[in-house]
Amino acid sequence: MKAGTHYTGNGQCTFTVWAPKAEKATLHIIAPKKRAVKMKKGEEGYFLAELDDVSPGTKYFYQIDNDTNLPDPASHFQPDGVHGPSQVVDHTYKWQDADWKGVEWHDIILYELHIGTFTKEGTFEAAIAQLDDLAELGINTLEIMPVSQFPGNRNWGYDGVHPYAVQNTYGTPDDFKKFVDACHARGIAVILDVVYNHMGPEGNYFGKFGPYFNNKYSTPWGDAINFDADYADGVRDFFAENALFWLEKYHLDGLRLDAIHMVFDMSAIHFWEYVNEKVKKFSVQSGRRTYMIAESDMNSPKVIKSPEVGGYGFDLQWLDDFHHALYVLLDPKGQQYFADFGKREQLEKAIKDGFVHSGEFVEFRHRRYGRSSAGVSGDKFIAFIQNHDQIGNRMLGERLSILISFDALKLAAALVLLSPYIPMLFMGEEYGEDNPFLYFVSHSDKDLIKAVQEGRKEDFAKFQFEGEAPDPQSENTYTKSKLQWQKRKKGHYRVLLDWHKELIGLRRNYDALHNYNKDCIQVRITDGGILEIERWNEHSRVVCLYNISEKVATYKAHKELPQKLLDSTEGKWQEKESTAKKTAKALPDKIKADAVIDLPPWCTVLYKIV
Repeated sequence: MKAGTHYTGNGQCTFTVWAPKAEKATLHIIAPKKRAVKMKKGEEGYFLAELDDVSPGTKYFYQIDNDTNLPDPASHFQPDGVHGPSQVVDHTYKWQDADWKGVEWHDIILYELHIGTFTKEGTFEAAIAQLDDLAELGINTLEIMPVSQFPGNRNWGYDGVHPYAVQNTYGTPDDFKKFVDACHARGIAVILDVVYNHMGPEGNYFGKFGPYFNNKYSTPWGDAINFDADYADGVRDFFAENALFWLEKYHLDGLRLDAIHMVFDMSAIHFWEYVNEKVKKFSVQSGRRTYMIAESDMNSPKVIKSPEVGGYGFDLQWLDDFHHALYVLLDPKGQQYFADFGKREQLEKAIKDGFVHSGEFVEFRHRRYGRSSAGVSGDKFIAFIQNHDQIGNRMLGERLSILISFDALKLAAALVLLSPYIPMLFMGEEYGEDNPFLYFVSHSDKDLIKAVQEGRKEDFAKFQFEGEAPDPQSENTYTKSKLQWQKRKKGHYRVLLDWHKELIGLRRNYDALHNYNKDCIQVRITDGGILEIERWNEHSRVVCLYNISEKVATYKAHKELPQKLLDSTEGKWQEKESTAKKTAKALPDKIKADAVIDLPPWCTVLYKIV
């Protein structure tokens, strides 16, 4: 890797910084003993200093020309925060995962989490204690929200300004490695969310080193990162090598790339093609499975197509349309967020094809939008009903457990976990956590704090009837967002947890439920309004019926359904412990062809045919 420090042991360390327009660069070591080292300018704008008397933990700054001391843009650790000195890291670590090869693509059950709010302590070390619970549930892949160094001690992670450095309040580099090692020991893969479309505002010193940004394109965060203008080679390598850095040094199993549509590049080889090709080569050389996941607002199959046919080469992409189509049916008030959704046919299309908006006129965008994904294999998409954006970008950060009934929660879980896509849960969703997940920051710049506070209020001006937007700078906002793990073993929380475990087990045990071939799925809305999904492969065939309404709906079977596998109306799946469980009337164990049955509101029932 070109930029950053490279400690090779026995005091040997190379310091490299990219500053292509600078005349000179100086390495200022400030601890354990102060000294200044003139750096040698090499090729492509890189300055180097090779020392043989450096120990891990050495703190340093760079000085570019005659500017002030600046932390390393490629720092591997910032023990004193984004404005403090960078620290030399020895990446030697006694890994215990030599036999780890990753999780099979078709078997992935994703779980998104934020390290700071996942536990009371908010550290890598504390998170390890919860891994057994996740493994028991059936989770085998974690998607970690960004852990790159951000300002202060609380942030979603998308304000990071040191892409190579682990957030100091979460733990040390070795703590993160220990966490990944612990995951692998339990059969759990780890995917990290990284941000290559912008840098955060506080502690952002990139412009003092070189042309990391250009003003050819506008983004919500200011000038775009420079992937295609003058001097772009150094920027492209900085971020492409960052992807390899996490995979190599921290044994991560993949990356989730934030908002890829906000990376602007008119180069012959697009940056996303460039980085995905490097990752694929690494995967082959290391013998480990790696996954590159895109968050995209384009509704385009181009994202997951190979570069040979004009694509970006990602392995998977988030399927927001699945969320929108399902959520508005579960909570009609959701139309104030997603005005173009609310029809059952849209959910039918989301399940069968993927993208709901595939070239039609979309009112929200005031234009035609998207392209068809019909025929694209389901394992190219990640489906969910909750994630950090969909919860945290609500004014009050309400989870689905606050917005809809218990029975509707069960139905939503079934639609996600029995979908023909890679399913993803958001932390706490599995037991119906009712603490909010709010937007929080901890900046030190008073003007920036005020701008964030006022911006948040403006964002939710039309929702003033719901109350006042929580202050993102307040520590209480952060504390309220933490999971309450003790809930998951009690009452209706435990029922919902067991329901999720049951669904994951069914998905694993029946081949038809993890068959991603869209030619082997039939989706229809019956005359009675029931969503009927039939799926099959050569070994099994199942039918799942969903009553997505508050009213009893009639279902007429068009074929025999001989064996019931799951029924949300059974007593054991009821919210209340008392009479509801005792008096719950389960649906028939089998249904004859042409038989007519009534499905209660928000009911889910799964039948095996073969």
